[in-house]
Amino acid sequence: MKLDKVIQNAQMICDAIASVIDIDVTIVDETLMRIAGTGRYQESIGENVSDHSAFSYAIKTGSEFIIENPGDHLACKMCDCKNKCNEHAEVCCPIKWENETIGVIGLIAFEKTQRDHIIENQKNLLQFLNRMAELIASKVNEQEAVEAMALLAKELEIVVDAIDTGFVAVRNDGKVIRANQKILKMSDRKTIESLTALLEPKEVEIVLTSKQALSNRPYNFNVKERGLYDVSLIQIGTEIKGYVITFRAMEDVINTVNEVLLDVVTTKFEHIIGKSDALTQAKSMASRVAKSTSTVLILGESGTGKELFARAIHQASQRQNKPFVAINCAAIPEQLLESELFGYEEGAFTGAKKGGKPGKFQLANKGTLFLDEIGDMPLHLQAKLLRVLQENQVERLGGKTPIPIDVRIVAATNQDLELKVNEGAFRTDLYYRLNVIPITVPPLRSRKEDIPELVWTMVRRASKKLDKAIGSIEETCFDLLNHYDWPGNVRELENTIEYAVNMCDDHTLRIQCLPKKLQKSYFEDRFDTKQNDLESEVEFSNFGQTPLKQVPKNEFEFITLAELEKKAILSALEYYKPYKKSAEKVAKALGISRATLYRKISEYKLNEAYDDKK
Repeated sequence: MKLDKVIQNAQMICDAIASVIDIDVTIVDETLMRIAGTGRYQESIGENVSDHSAFSYAIKTGSEFIIENPGDHLACKMCDCKNKCNEHAEVCCPIKWENETIGVIGLIAFEKTQRDHIIENQKNLLQFLNRMAELIASKVNEQEAVEAMALLAKELEIVVDAIDTGFVAVRNDGKVIRANQKILKMSDRKTIESLTALLEPKEVEIVLTSKQALSNRPYNFNVKERGLYDVSLIQIGTEIKGYVITFRAMEDVINTVNEVLLDVVTTKFEHIIGKSDALTQAKSMASRVAKSTSTVLILGESGTGKELFARAIHQASQRQNKPFVAINCAAIPEQLLESELFGYEEGAFTGAKKGGKPGKFQLANKGTLFLDEIGDMPLHLQAKLLRVLQENQVERLGGKTPIPIDVRIVAATNQDLELKVNEGAFRTDLYYRLNVIPITVPPLRSRKEDIPELVWTMVRRASKKLDKAIGSIEETCFDLLNHYDWPGNVRELENTIEYAVNMCDDHTLRIQCLPKKLQKSYFEDRFDTKQNDLESEVEFSNFGQTPLKQVPKNEFEFITLAELEKKAILSALEYYKPYKKSAEKVAKALGISRATLYRKISEYKLNEAYDDKK
């Protein structure tokens, strides 16, 4: 139904037509309801005409016509009043909108003089009615456009109020045209009439005179409401009509930064590999304290996985959906560490960024801040850190107002903080503030039973990274890895495995793939031990030679590891040659499998020294 939107206009046009040609005029819409009329049709406005009438025929055919002799025209064939029609003539002109017939203008002559007037002026009359039909259609189009604009304006109003960003539209003189609910809430105002109510005069001048889009400009409504605003132009052609300004609270900006840049790795306690008693106890304790808000101090040697524990604690806490921010206090120069931790205001020092920069405490607000290597923090920063922990607010460099924060602290160190306290290198009060819940992560040498699981995990990870397909590992590799003390702990083990995977040429990781220093240490210690064990069991002179040729320590570097291995296997084969099941005894003595022994015998061409019929 389109014409019901322009009923008033339709009636005015009916009256205009009737006054010009002195004939009753009526207009019906596409549903055959009379929406306008003059003379005797005025009383039936709002009623429906017959579905068999000439109006119905005009709507169905979409054509204009004149009935000179009522009853004879095709449009009259189905009319209910065909045999009792009191009309002398009738004119029907369809009203079309977007190629659709939406109504009909009808002229009805009830007198002979009116009929004669219609017949004599057919052409001009139809042209006139067509113009009137077009006028009505144009009114429909205008009304549709008005309604569409009104709907669009309402939709935009709802959208603007729904967005979680402060929004104002202003004219060139700074007068506010539109402000959404968010900016009213942010500025704690019921209405905003001018941009000066939101920005300082200097900023207002920049917005209104720069004649260009702006981004990331700082604003400060009050102590708690700080952030950044952007400016877009309302421009028609080359003429600027006004500006749209959006305001983002600093907390929202920080959350966006955190989502994009921070804590991309989710670590849970089950991701920390190992089932040894020492590690299980550490994970169990960390899991119990994760849900509290207490400060945790993670102790352990370098490379033990202290940050993994910190991330797992965060993930198991009530803050898991908030940011996890880590900073290494030993990796950042002392002169930069303060600004990294606490942030700075614009102009705080030479080279300070425009608008300032939030520190790690602000970035971690509502979440967890991991202070790694806390033992290396300078004394003067320890005092400022202590004040932040006590007052739960941070003050930027160059700032005048403290910023409230809600951050859980997890600290870590590989140093003896009690010793540093006694030496005066670490504040006593800060130590006790941090040492609320100490958790010690065990070194790898005290949980060597975890090495096989760690190695397999690292081999799979490195294989995927390096596009290799390693499906097996020699037992001697595990012997060597268990023999080593791992001063660099899990980090050193991971680097070792990546090196080995790089060196591996097939699908099996062998002892030759491991770093040379580990092989040398292993064979030196092992051969010394084997020689002592064998000498105590039997006099080697009975077999013509000792299992291992005695070589001064300073000459080891001149003998290849492959040659040492060959000599060890040959000596063991000669030693156990008189025994039954000699292969089994040799493999056990050397700490390798029988399959490995057979492969080594073939590799070093030692078949003559081994009687495979035994």
